[in-house]
Amino acid sequence: MNVDIKAVHFTLKDDGREYLERKIARIHNAENMIVDFLVTLTKDKEFTAEVKINFRWGVSIHVKESNFDLNPAIDKLMDVLDQKITKEKEKVKEKR
Repeated sequence: MNVDIKAVHFTLKDDGREYLERKIARIHNAENMIVDFLVTLTKDKEFTAEVKINFRWGVSIHVKESNFDLNPAIDKLMDVLDQKITKEKEKVKEKR
Protein backbone atom coordinates (compact mmCIF):
# COMPACT_ATOMS: atom_id res chain seq x y z
CA MET A 1 0.00 0.00 0.00
CA ASN A 2 1.45 3.31 -1.13
CA VAL A 3 0.63 6.10 1.37
CA ASP A 4 1.09 9.73 0.27
CA ILE A 5 0.37 12.58 2.71
CA LYS A 6 0.30 16.19 1.51
CA ALA A 7 -0.30 19.33 3.57
CA VAL A 8 -1.53 22.42 1.72
CA HIS A 9 -1.27 25.97 3.17
CA PHE A 10 0.36 24.75 6.40
CA THR A 11 3.17 22.56 7.68
CA LEU A 12 2.12 19.21 9.10
CA LYS A 13 4.07 18.69 12.30
CA ASP A 14 5.35 15.32 13.48
CA ASP A 15 2.59 14.84 16.07
CA GLY A 16 -0.09 15.46 13.42
CA ARG A 17 1.61 13.04 11.03
CA GLU A 18 1.88 10.38 13.76
CA TYR A 19 -1.80 10.84 14.64
CA LEU A 20 -2.78 10.37 11.00
CA GLU A 21 -0.56 7.30 10.63
CA ARG A 22 -2.12 5.73 13.74
CA LYS A 23 -5.56 6.26 12.21
CA ILE A 24 -4.44 4.80 8.88
CA ALA A 25 -3.20 1.72 10.76
CA ARG A 26 -6.86 1.02 11.66
CA ILE A 27 -7.47 -0.23 8.13
CA HIS A 28 -4.69 -2.84 8.25
CA ASN A 29 -7.23 -5.53 7.28
CA ALA A 30 -7.59 -3.95 3.81
CA GLU A 31 -3.94 -3.14 3.12
CA ASN A 32 -3.51 -5.99 0.65
CA MET A 33 -6.44 -4.67 -1.43
CA ILE A 34 -5.36 -1.01 -1.56
CA VAL A 35 -2.81 0.19 -4.10
CA ASP A 36 -2.74 3.95 -3.33
CA PHE A 37 -3.83 5.81 -0.21
CA LEU A 38 -3.56 9.52 -1.05
CA VAL A 39 -4.22 12.00 1.77
CA THR A 40 -4.48 15.76 1.27
CA LEU A 41 -4.85 18.04 4.28
CA THR A 42 -5.75 21.66 3.48
CA LYS A 43 -6.06 24.65 5.78
CA ASP A 44 -8.18 27.60 4.69
CA LYS A 45 -10.74 28.90 7.16
CA GLU A 46 -10.99 25.35 8.47
CA PHE A 47 -9.11 22.12 7.96
CA THR A 48 -10.22 19.89 5.11
CA ALA A 49 -9.08 16.27 5.02
CA GLU A 50 -9.43 14.38 1.74
CA VAL A 51 -8.53 10.80 0.90
CA LYS A 52 -8.49 9.02 -2.42
CA ILE A 53 -8.09 5.25 -2.32
CA ASN A 54 -7.35 3.16 -5.38
CA PHE A 55 -8.14 -0.54 -5.05
CA ARG A 56 -6.40 -3.35 -6.92
CA TRP A 57 -9.47 -4.05 -9.05
CA GLY A 58 -9.68 -0.47 -10.41
CA VAL A 59 -12.27 1.06 -8.07
CA SER A 60 -11.55 4.43 -6.45
CA ILE A 61 -13.05 5.92 -3.30
CA HIS A 62 -12.93 9.64 -2.52
CA VAL A 63 -13.86 10.98 0.93
CA LYS A 64 -13.74 14.60 2.12
CA GLU A 65 -14.40 15.95 5.62
CA SER A 66 -13.94 19.38 7.25
CA ASN A 67 -13.57 20.73 10.77
CA PHE A 68 -12.01 23.71 12.52
CA ASP A 69 -9.42 21.43 14.14
CA LEU A 70 -7.22 18.95 12.30
CA ASN A 71 -7.61 15.88 14.52
CA PRO A 72 -11.45 15.87 14.56
CA ALA A 73 -11.40 16.26 10.76
CA ILE A 74 -9.12 13.21 10.52
CA ASP A 75 -11.38 11.28 12.93
CA LYS A 76 -14.51 11.99 10.90
CA LEU A 77 -12.68 11.12 7.69
CA MET A 78 -11.45 7.77 8.99
CA ASP A 79 -14.90 6.83 10.34
CA VAL A 80 -16.48 7.37 6.92
CA LEU A 81 -13.55 5.64 5.24
CA ASP A 82 -13.92 2.56 7.45
CA GLN A 83 -17.52 2.20 6.35
CA LYS A 84 -16.73 2.69 2.65
CA ILE A 85 -13.84 0.20 2.69
CA THR A 86 -16.01 -2.39 4.45
CA LYS A 87 -18.77 -1.86 1.90
CA GLU A 88 -16.33 -2.23 -1.00
CA LYS A 89 -14.88 -5.43 0.49
CA GLU A 90 -18.39 -6.88 0.81
CA LYS A 91 -19.12 -6.06 -2.84
CA VAL A 92 -16.02 -7.96 -3.93
CA LYS A 93 -16.91 -10.97 -1.73
CA GLU A 94 -20.41 -11.09 -3.24
CA LYS A 95 -19.01 -11.24 -6.77
CA ARG A 96 -16.93 -14.33 -5.99
